[in-house]
Amino acid sequence: MSLPKQLLLNEQVYSQLSEVQKPVFILEWLRYLEGALTTLTRAEIKTCQKQLVEQLIQTIQNGPGPPARKLVARCMATVFIVGDTILLFDTVNKCNDLLKSRDDTPSSLNIKLAAVSCLGEMYEKLGRMMGRSYEETVSLLSRSFKNMESQSRIEAMQTFEKICAGMDVAASSSHKEMYKIARACLTDRVMSVRTAAAKCIEEMMKSAPFLYTAELESFTSLCLRALDGADYDARIAIAGLLGSVISYTQQPPVPRGKAALAPNPSTGKGIKSVSLEESLNILMTGFLRGATSFLKGEIIKGGSGVNREVRVGVTHAYVAFVERMGSLWLEKNLEAFTSHVLELVANPKAATSHVDAVYSRKCINFILRRSFGRLLSEKAQFSALKVLGATILKQMNSIDFNPENAKECNQEVIFNQHLLVCVFQEMSVLLCTLGTAVHHIISDQTLGILDGIFSVLIHPCQSTRLSAAWTLRCLCVALPSETHRCVERCLHAFDTLKTSPEAVSGYSAALAAILGGVRYMPLGIPYATGKIVFNTAEELLRSANQNSRLSIQKSSAGWILIGSIMTLGNSVVKALLPRMLLLWRNSFPKTSKELESEKARGDAFTWQVTLEGRAGALSSIQSFLHHCPDLVTEEITSRLLVPIESALAMMTNLSSTLKAYGQQLKASAAILRFRLYETLALIKPSSFERSYTHMLRFVVWELTLNDNAANTTTSVFTRVCQSNSIFHSLVSDHMSIEDQLQPTGAAGSGAIEHDPCSLYKKLPDGAMVPIPLPLGVAVIDAAIELFGLLYPHISTKHRTQLIDHFVECLKVTKYARKEAVLINIFSAILCAMKAIRKLNSSNVPDAIKKDGKGAEELNSISQQLVTNTLGHSSPTIRCAAAEVLGRIAQAISDSKFTTEMAQFCSDKLKMSREVASRTGHSLALGCLHKYLGGMDSSRHQHTSVSILLNLAQDSTSPEIQMWALHSLALIADTGGPLFRSYVEPSLSLVMKLIATVPLSTVDLRQATGKMMAALITGIGPELQVGGSREAENMKKSFEIGCSLLSRTEEHPLVQHEAVTCFQRLHLFGGTVNFDIVIPVLYKAMSSTNLALRRSAVDCFRQLSQRDAETVCKRFSDIRQKDEECPNAEYGLSGALFTMLDMESDEVLRKGIKDTLTSVLAVAAHDRQELQLSISLCKSILTCDVGAGDGSPDDLQGDFEDDEEFKIGNEDDKAAANSKNNSRWASRVFAAECVRKILMSSPFIVNETGSELLRHISDLIRMSFMGATSNSDPLRLEGLLNLETIIEKFADLKDPYFPSVSILEQFQAQVSAALRPAFSVETDPYVKATACRVCSAWICGNSQGGEDLRRVHTLMVSALENLRTKPTLPDYNESANTLEKLAILKAWSQVFISAVGNGLQEGEYLSDIIKSGAKNKNHLLELVKPELEILSPLWLSALRDRALIELPPEFAPQLPREGGAFFSNETKDLVRNFYRDSWPPILLACAICVSTLPDMVVIMEPEELKSESKIEKFHLVFGLSMEALCKQPFSEPIIVIEKYLKSVWALLSSHWTRDLITREKVLTIELCSVLHRQLVTRCDIQVQKLVIDVLKLIIEAMQENFNKLSQESDIGATENGKSDELTPGKSVILSILEVIFCLLMQKIPILNSNVSGFHLKPTGTHAENDLLMAETVRCLELLPDICSDQGAIAIQPTLLYLATCVLGEFTSDEAASSSVLHCYKKIATHRLNSDPSWEKYLLSTLAKLLDMAKTGGDENTSVRQNGSVNLLSAISIFIRDSPPHLIKIPNLLYPSINLYQHALQGSEGILRAKTVGLICELFENVDRSISTHFIHALAPRILQILYSDETKNIQSKSQLEFTLECIRVIQILVNIVDSSEKRTLQQGIQMLTLIVPVLVNFLIDSSSIPSTTLSSQRKLLHEFSLQKLMKIGPQYPQEFRALMSQSPDMRSKLETAIKNSKIGGKQDDSQKGIPAVAPSPAPGTIKLKTDFSNYTR
Repeated sequence: MSLPKQLLLNEQVYSQLSEVQKPVFILEWLRYLEGALTTLTRAEIKTCQKQLVEQLIQTIQNGPGPPARKLVARCMATVFIVGDTILLFDTVNKCNDLLKSRDDTPSSLNIKLAAVSCLGEMYEKLGRMMGRSYEETVSLLSRSFKNMESQSRIEAMQTFEKICAGMDVAASSSHKEMYKIARACLTDRVMSVRTAAAKCIEEMMKSAPFLYTAELESFTSLCLRALDGADYDARIAIAGLLGSVISYTQQPPVPRGKAALAPNPSTGKGIKSVSLEESLNILMTGFLRGATSFLKGEIIKGGSGVNREVRVGVTHAYVAFVERMGSLWLEKNLEAFTSHVLELVANPKAATSHVDAVYSRKCINFILRRSFGRLLSEKAQFSALKVLGATILKQMNSIDFNPENAKECNQEVIFNQHLLVCVFQEMSVLLCTLGTAVHHIISDQTLGILDGIFSVLIHPCQSTRLSAAWTLRCLCVALPSETHRCVERCLHAFDTLKTSPEAVSGYSAALAAILGGVRYMPLGIPYATGKIVFNTAEELLRSANQNSRLSIQKSSAGWILIGSIMTLGNSVVKALLPRMLLLWRNSFPKTSKELESEKARGDAFTWQVTLEGRAGALSSIQSFLHHCPDLVTEEITSRLLVPIESALAMMTNLSSTLKAYGQQLKASAAILRFRLYETLALIKPSSFERSYTHMLRFVVWELTLNDNAANTTTSVFTRVCQSNSIFHSLVSDHMSIEDQLQPTGAAGSGAIEHDPCSLYKKLPDGAMVPIPLPLGVAVIDAAIELFGLLYPHISTKHRTQLIDHFVECLKVTKYARKEAVLINIFSAILCAMKAIRKLNSSNVPDAIKKDGKGAEELNSISQQLVTNTLGHSSPTIRCAAAEVLGRIAQAISDSKFTTEMAQFCSDKLKMSREVASRTGHSLALGCLHKYLGGMDSSRHQHTSVSILLNLAQDSTSPEIQMWALHSLALIADTGGPLFRSYVEPSLSLVMKLIATVPLSTVDLRQATGKMMAALITGIGPELQVGGSREAENMKKSFEIGCSLLSRTEEHPLVQHEAVTCFQRLHLFGGTVNFDIVIPVLYKAMSSTNLALRRSAVDCFRQLSQRDAETVCKRFSDIRQKDEECPNAEYGLSGALFTMLDMESDEVLRKGIKDTLTSVLAVAAHDRQELQLSISLCKSILTCDVGAGDGSPDDLQGDFEDDEEFKIGNEDDKAAANSKNNSRWASRVFAAECVRKILMSSPFIVNETGSELLRHISDLIRMSFMGATSNSDPLRLEGLLNLETIIEKFADLKDPYFPSVSILEQFQAQVSAALRPAFSVETDPYVKATACRVCSAWICGNSQGGEDLRRVHTLMVSALENLRTKPTLPDYNESANTLEKLAILKAWSQVFISAVGNGLQEGEYLSDIIKSGAKNKNHLLELVKPELEILSPLWLSALRDRALIELPPEFAPQLPREGGAFFSNETKDLVRNFYRDSWPPILLACAICVSTLPDMVVIMEPEELKSESKIEKFHLVFGLSMEALCKQPFSEPIIVIEKYLKSVWALLSSHWTRDLITREKVLTIELCSVLHRQLVTRCDIQVQKLVIDVLKLIIEAMQENFNKLSQESDIGATENGKSDELTPGKSVILSILEVIFCLLMQKIPILNSNVSGFHLKPTGTHAENDLLMAETVRCLELLPDICSDQGAIAIQPTLLYLATCVLGEFTSDEAASSSVLHCYKKIATHRLNSDPSWEKYLLSTLAKLLDMAKTGGDENTSVRQNGSVNLLSAISIFIRDSPPHLIKIPNLLYPSINLYQHALQGSEGILRAKTVGLICELFENVDRSISTHFIHALAPRILQILYSDETKNIQSKSQLEFTLECIRVIQILVNIVDSSEKRTLQQGIQMLTLIVPVLVNFLIDSSSIPSTTLSSQRKLLHEFSLQKLMKIGPQYPQEFRALMSQSPDMRSKLETAIKNSKIGGKQDDSQKGIPAVAPSPAPGTIKLKTDFSNYTR
């Protein structure tokens, strides 16, 4: 079937489907049709267009559901766009005819809705092609509008919106008619209608200027009225409309199409333009007065407070106005806009009450944050800071502090305080956002920002002072260098302004805030600051009673300072704790008598001072318990309980006093209770068990609002009641202002003045400023938390009494108050149930069973409290009751209780018809299943699911459907496989609801999405396995449902659920349709809804982890089609970085970063994507960020030789300014991404060259821009990137200059990037990182010369500062330690590199140091001048490290002043600094101690020098040993290598080796440590270093063996009495233990019997070969360092291990050669005549013979090499062992057979080597042994020589083999010739051995043509002829006699001689004869063998 035919609906299949399946089939067809239509041409569509249009019209007439009608409308419009328009007007007329129908039945309604939707879509897409048909449509909708229900009104509004969008000004004749209808809809009671109307009018405004000109006043009034009572979505839409109309007064919309050529009617005559001030005043009026009438430009005084919904809506309108005007407009009008917005909050109408003022401040801060944070670039944010600073100064200058004028200005000050609070809150956020980049703003004295902040600390209003204090904290966190100065300024103010209550309060708050921010400053503050502040606080407390005017302020100031000191950590608090305990103890009455005497005296003011002072004491105790839990021991707890219990006793006895003074002490008493609850919540409940009764009385008092006239509810409810998310699931960027509209919890009323202690506390998640709740709410919250902790620990009796008391209180409480009390009680019970569950799950004795009563009281809760409220009219109460019921069932875990409750709910659902009852009991069923789990609730599952499925199908009540679906989702989530049988009906229900539920019923569609997600999870394992038809059908249904719920017309929350479903499908199903998912996610990324953006990013993260390449490709395709998208070429990465710049939500930012990490990790392995990624990061990192962020001017000179790096390049600036600049946080992450790419990309070095070489210039530039920025985090990342580049590219050469490093051309840039880091004001962390880069640069460019001078100069200056600069005053002492250790570490790395570069094989370190200049070691030349300074500093750092690592019990022995680089107070802080720095310092010290003893100790007597040397040796050696013993397995191998190298360096000197061998215990301990390293570190480098150290130990033993033998007389005590081979006391055994451990890891046969030990092969084959060679060399040296008896004892072990090595590495050259050398040394040892020695020589030879017989390998070359090595080893033993050992037949004859077998083999290499070994045997072995071999092997050699194969040689190897065989015969001749009694006959026999052989090799030129012979054969001929011509003159008689006996030989020889004599010269061919070893001189041993039986 052709594609056009496939577009048509298969009506035959459709007719056969059931009614349930038909809607899904239609939806699937329409989805396919929508995608396919855009791929066809007009000609293709025309073939079936008529039939297709008819089917679509028929679908409309069938009354499709909401999703289907949207799809039908889009398909219909697309058909006419792509295809022909002939049927267009017929279709429009048919749709209009459908609207004329008067049928009001539900089916007719769906038809009309589909027709309206179709018309709207066609008007929007086709535009003016629709002609004037819109007039009829508008007329029809207008006439029937009054009778429309809500869905129809929504569709009508959407159709009007699309008419305005498509027709533009062409539909202007109908604008007023449409506006009239939309105006009415804007105040409709249905919120969805309001939302649709707002969107319609906003679209209409683009082509209807009368709305923002003539109708401006009435229209804005209408918008304000519409905001009253609006929900969130309507409020956002109406606010956007209001913001748009105000923005159009300033920037009218640009006309579209032909209208663009016509004059703009808004600028015509008679229409007055609206100024900016007038426009903003319209919004101001709405903000201050709401929807009442107003005069243009003037606010009418008087009137009541504005509705909060209207105020929040106007706040959104302000933001919408600024967003539509754009960032450029905001930057130009920054001052005017800021001033206007701040005037709002200063108006008395914005602060009619304190709560109103708080809400207004939140609105203003929201406007400023959205404007400044999202729209302004960093450069503009600097300007905003200046504007805010100027505002502060202006306000403070307007205050008259003269007491005489106080009354006159008091009112103005009160209202202006809110303005300053808003300024400070926005300023604090800007400071935190900009970080260290604000340094130039703060340090500019002309701006006076810092002075302005400090001036506010004496403001008359507390909220302003606290806000200024918070801003100071943010400033110090952003600029840590200012912290110390701010603290000193505050301390100074206490002396100069101590008589001012405001100054005491303000400066104490500022100081507390700054101390609270120290935890966010890595470098902290000086340690003494804590003590100074405590002294100040103590003085304030002591002097508080001296002046009643200052009592409250001084008392509060003292305690808040003490509370803030607790945040400085244990090290500060521990020293002050005794004084604190004394202060706490003295703050409360010690006895009841004192308490009674207090009650008898004092007025209200005295009691206020007392109560607030004691509340402050409790707050400091709470701070101590929270911030220093490690210091809270049982003893401290018992001492703290004394004042706490005293406070409780005081509260119990104060009731009469509180009643007497009434409201005056109410707040003070409440804050005392609040502090007490907070404190007790941090102490174990068992510690104050005796106080339960009194404590619970107060807690219950708080919960039931006994002393609270307001209906205050807790804010804990939303956290503990998870089911409440059904109604309060708002996750939005607007939470900060939308919270004030929530019905419970007062979540939006938080303000800094509610709790001054919040200044030093940690911010809540997501908050940017402190938002402590009002005292009334905070007390209830703390009481609920404490109730939850206490409830599991109280007796059943008290629990029952509590429940009864709750029930009684509820009976007497009125309705409105009863709801608040219920929420508080339920929240407390939920906390208690969670605590019980936690105790039960942690194996604590059952917390529910107290007094043996079981869980009766919990059952009582459910009976008396819960069941009666499940049908409550409030949805919040119903949710809470259901949640409590589920939690109680979870805590009880009683099947009987569960059955009763489930049955009760089921019965209620069957009988009741009320919505409230049905919803509450259905949720209760879901909660029971949720908290009991699938197995415990399975018996009730069938009943519950059946009931809930029926309720979910009740279309008459969407609310019941929503609650039922939510409950079903809970059951499905927890049911798991048990829910499988209900999946099909549930899925059918879900699909039905998707197809039929209106889009405006958001809650129900959202619940449908949640249900689908739960079903996917339940069926997940089945989807993972796949394969079944049923699973595939369900997966297909899920995909259809998800795609429908994720369409753009759906609400963002519904789309959020759809994206979640996509994620689960991808997780379980493995794949999803990217063509559907990626477009959905692309649009979701730009959504205004935070929840949808979060889910989109989460989905991208999940998809990219599995298939990042496909995701990026699909995303790029979509993004490139989007014309409005900037930087489309960067694809997904670019979009995510754009989001990262805009988003402030930390959860979303983390998801973006994780996704980017996954995407870039894949891009690093693809060349094209790698190039794009680097280009993207470059565009982010090299952008111009404006004033204060460029590089210093003095750096430009360093780039004169490279135009590319000129900072002042105007083209670069213009390009950077042409696009949005990234914020510094995004640039920091981009720099991190660059480093990750460098670390993970395989394209740095590969076969085709370095892929990244082409980008190295960009990489250096990016690093430079980062390293020279004014943001410290960015500077750190830039330096780290520079370090990574140096490490990765240091070894690469320049392609154009192969002898030069690629980095050499960037030396100027590197030095310029590093220079700012060494300035005086640089952060120590930055300087430390710069030192690392310096050392990396110098070590990586070891060629030296002028290339390193610039960087070397920086390091020298740093070293000089280390010596001369005092401790950094601005930071903690640990910062000084960090900086100094970083400098020493950098120098140590350079020194190590310098020494290592010059070290050659066999050289000692001392040789390198002395001959550095001679060897042209440039690095050493740079370091040498500084060694005199460095070596003592390195040793001091090591001493510090040793002191710091001492166990706690040795702490009193530490020096009082600390170490060289640390103080005792900061030792815990600097431990990590030493841990990171000391490995290279240790190695450098080891080199210095061993090679430069005279440089370490200067100008001292010789004796002192010697002692000092030994002391330093022991220090370095001891630290190295300790490090090797204590290091965890997580320690990097490179660090372990440094420790081992330190030991090696120590032992590389003669005097250190001498020192260690004199102390045998040290040597043994060192061997034990080496053994431990081999056992724990299976790394080839570690193993190599261990062997290197072991070689030095053996060398040390060799050097001192004779001396030690004489001194200790070892040899005399070896006979069984010596410790030489005693385990634990023997150095030899310790060395052997190390060697054996290494061999055991490499040789399987050695560890086959060791249980639990497994081979871990590491390193290459060549590395292991060399390692084995070195190991065997260590073995062969052992006999030389022990006595004869010891040598005999270890000989078997040595031979066995050597043989094992040979067996394992028999084919490896290095290892085998070492074993052969070892054999030779042992065989020729001086003890080889000892019987014990001989015994094991025989055993080894026998083992080798056995190995030769059985050994074999499939690889021919390996087998040959192995056989050669074995044969060589056997030859060594035969040649070098005592002769009588070899005569043993069991060894002799197998050896002979082995040689014979080797000669007969086919392997050429083996035969050649065998002949060579035979030569050595014949020549060098004792004649009594060699005779046997001659008898057996000589005939074999002769046989080979006479063979035809030998005669006809063809290769060089054959020629060499033949010559070796001739050499064997020559040796035999020499042996016979050496006989003294040789006769003539014997001489003839002797020549008979060789002469016939040589003659046989002569060529008979007459019979064989020379052209057929090989060159090797000719060479053999020439060699034989020469040999014969030498033999003749040497043995003339014998030779003549032999020739006479054989005429043939003589004739052949004569012919050869004649042919060779041409011109008396030798032929040139003789020159190619290979060199043959000359015949050895005759032997001196007399021949005793008769050769008479030798024949040819």
